[in-house]
Amino acid sequence: MPDIPAKLIIATRASRLALWQAEHVQRLLQKLYPACAVSLLKMTTRGDQILDRTLSKIGGKGLFIKELEVALLDGRADLAVHSLKDVPVELSDPFSLAAILEREDHRDAFISNEFNSLGELPAGAVVGTSSLRREAQIRARYPQLRIEPLRGNLDTRLAKLDRGQYAAIILAAAGLKRLGLATRIRSYLDIEQSLPAAGQGALGIEVLLARDDMHGLLAPLASADSTACALAERSVSRVLGGSCQVPLAAYAAVSGVSMSLQALVADPDGSRVVRAQASGPVGSAVALGEAVARELLEKGANTILAKLAAANVSAS
Repeated sequence: MPDIPAKLIIATRASRLALWQAEHVQRLLQKLYPACAVSLLKMTTRGDQILDRTLSKIGGKGLFIKELEVALLDGRADLAVHSLKDVPVELSDPFSLAAILEREDHRDAFISNEFNSLGELPAGAVVGTSSLRREAQIRARYPQLRIEPLRGNLDTRLAKLDRGQYAAIILAAAGLKRLGLATRIRSYLDIEQSLPAAGQGALGIEVLLARDDMHGLLAPLASADSTACALAERSVSRVLGGSCQVPLAAYAAVSGVSMSLQALVADPDGSRVVRAQASGPVGSAVALGEAVARELLEKGANTILAKLAAANVSAS
């Protein structure tokens, strides 16, 4: 048993969903270590401040964690709580993912005030999403729809829908459920319609790599199955250089001692979607992810990635 500190400080974004996530970890830690005072350090990140451009244009999801990492470095916080899908697959030194918690719903959700599904939307209807991954998959299946950017926190996005700016929006089901907003969901997109982002629905706890004490304290919060799935999914992304500029999806599921993994890479306009899948033992999650990534490359994902890289260089 690690030594129990007198206090712990959690760095978190100040949005309502981020606060729910941090407070969830706070409650778990206080239950585990009742003598420890666990408090929150609320912060606003650049990703929260820049709302007029898509994430792919402003530097990616890493913008949601940089300020929190500074707080870890300068000692203002002991740990930071993130949506795992916002955490880059290559964490730079001196940071580490100490625990991945049990996953919530992994699916994307369809939200509309008039329609029940993407298939019901009339031609030309405007669908809002902030994700190139979602955009590419919707364009591939429903080319008659218009996809428009959708930024802001969850409440802001729902308000834009309610003002009539969109016929429908697509959000992660996990966030809606965590905030008690599941009644806004008209339907769920199955993984054939919209394969999730790597780590979608899971929470990750980041600490300094050198903080062995924190790794020990946080170990009881980790979910073995969710960790294995995240390792497989994030391995796909790591091999392919996944970022917000790449429409990439990966989803793993555990059944007993076996794991299945599906992944895809797509052109942003949905004109081409390359898919791969494989199964293997849970203990070989990283190797499984790497194998699926290599299959994607062999099937043509390398061509898509090269085109996207060239386009990003031209735009910069």
